[in-house]
Amino acid sequence: MTDIAAIAAQFEPASGVPIERAVPLGSGNINDTYLVHLKGDGRPGSFRAFVLQRINQKVFPHPELIMANLRAMMEHIAAKAGAPGDADVLGGTRRWELPGVVPAEDGRDYVIDDQGDFWRAITFIEGARTYPKINDARHAAEAGFALGTFQRQISDLDVQKLHDTLPGFHIIPHYLRLYDAGAGSPVPNMDTPEIRYGMAFVAQRRDWAPVLQDACAAGRLRERPIHGDPKIDNIMIDDTSGLAVSIIDLDTVKPGLVQYDIGDCLRSCCNLQGEDAQDLDHVSFELDLCETILKGYLPEVKEFYSDEDYAQLYNSVRVLAFEMGLRFFTDYLRGDVYFKTRYPEHNLMRGLVQFRLAESIEAQETQISRMVRGLIQAL
Repeated sequence: MTDIAAIAAQFEPASGVPIERAVPLGSGNINDTYLVHLKGDGRPGSFRAFVLQRINQKVFPHPELIMANLRAMMEHIAAKAGAPGDADVLGGTRRWELPGVVPAEDGRDYVIDDQGDFWRAITFIEGARTYPKINDARHAAEAGFALGTFQRQISDLDVQKLHDTLPGFHIIPHYLRLYDAGAGSPVPNMDTPEIRYGMAFVAQRRDWAPVLQDACAAGRLRERPIHGDPKIDNIMIDDTSGLAVSIIDLDTVKPGLVQYDIGDCLRSCCNLQGEDAQDLDHVSFELDLCETILKGYLPEVKEFYSDEDYAQLYNSVRVLAFEMGLRFFTDYLRGDVYFKTRYPEHNLMRGLVQFRLAESIEAQETQISRMVRGLIQAL
């Protein structure tokens, strides 16, 4: 069993400082994350803390490239007049900070343990937390603001300075190839209503699904730096003010389409039942939340958004719901090799939830498109 305290002790904050405790943090599907508390100066409750993560090398085979991307992003933001914490970024009205890299004692920004596992440490953002789903309209607006602010800060970062740490990530043809291979895998019983529904759903939409990649190939969209995974549980909200203070889980920062980010944000935030819903009949895309999120998001991105970026907003959320469902469904068919699961049918159920969400999005295409046009005109 890995000695978490021994790993943590190799990073600078723990140098010569006793570790009070290290506890699991969050519920991520990929990496193992711990919050490391260091003993303070003896006063009750006085301790420092940092976040320790074991990077899943089955998902990220070159984790050192993740760290290179983080350095490039942070150096870019720090070099701009509107660096995190600078009043120019947000008009001096709130705090905004991104997690920083914590160096190891040997000067590197990671530690390799005896089993060859890759560990890194990042700063812990105090006085704020994430939530598994949207709490109210204000929370929704702050989610949109957080993503828009982050995208704006990195919009002019040269994508050539970023490594593609996840080749194929968000690329629908790639996921369809994995799905086609997984459909022949040894799932005990392939002839169930749930699997038949999932396969029919994919078959009916596979020709349409690469719409964003097609637009990029045609030159109508272009690659920019993206967050890659801006789900609601990666947006930190201040405990006191209720305002967004950060967007975390930056491992997927890489070149991509901004449509992936806003689509993923909307599909995760506007499903109040969440990814782990058990009652498919209650899964729906909440149009009011979508509008509120976009009201927080669009003013932050208007300086770099193109007409085509706006035109693809509906496709963005529809594609990302389809993509996420396809990925969960495929992982179930392949024997749960990618996402962590809590029970045997977990990935199957997750996939069906996203397919139902996509159906709800499709049923509201007219309303979504009308609402988006109104918001754009109001900018």
